[in-house]
Amino acid sequence: MCFSAAANFVGSAALGAIGVATIKEVRHPRELLFASLPLLFAIHQFTEGFVWLGLDGRMSPAVAHDAGAAFMLYAQGLLPFLLPLGVLLFEPTAPRRRAMLPFAVLGGALTIYTLWALSAFSTQVYVRNNSIVYINPATNETAVAILYVIVTCGALFFSRIRPMLLFGIANMIILLITLAVKRYAFTSVWCAYAAIASVLLWFGLRSSRTARPYSYSEAI
Repeated sequence: MCFSAAANFVGSAALGAIGVATIKEVRHPRELLFASLPLLFAIHQFTEGFVWLGLDGRMSPAVAHDAGAAFMLYAQGLLPFLLPLGVLLFEPTAPRRRAMLPFAVLGGALTIYTLWALSAFSTQVYVRNNSIVYINPATNETAVAILYVIVTCGALFFSRIRPMLLFGIANMIILLITLAVKRYAFTSVWCAYAAIASVLLWFGLRSSRTARPYSYSEAI
């Protein structure tokens, strides 16, 4: 979260419980990756708690560095690929999966670039106005940010599945608010509130349990 280590740890515990409940709603293996997002966000927020502890001096600076690297690995490195891939796998029809494929391909390309950037350049991690700022010179570019928004929100908007569409709308609203209010701490703040928005996935999967599992017999 964007306030303290305690907020991160408490939020992580709450999201973890939601994440387990969401996993229990899975009716087909193809739903598993998308349904895992709340649990992955819980682990992500737990990791940032250690960034706070290191920056606050309650643990060594090395802890802040290593936990910050792990936070960035998921936020900027893995999420741009995992999210559109999860949407693609979940979609029940071949035409909809083909519509998702460009987002997954772009997300994979962005993940490869970001993993290179995070390993090749040092990431600065510091606190500003009660929020953690993560700055990597190779990922802190407008073109990268635009592509990130496209792959993390685009596939959700093209989905015909209501929980995904609602999650996409929530993410876009949060993204625009974060850019307007705390652009300097975008990675931390957006991920925190996107994690909270992922609670919608549990409600969506639970409400659609009688309609699933979908038929996944069609190939892409």
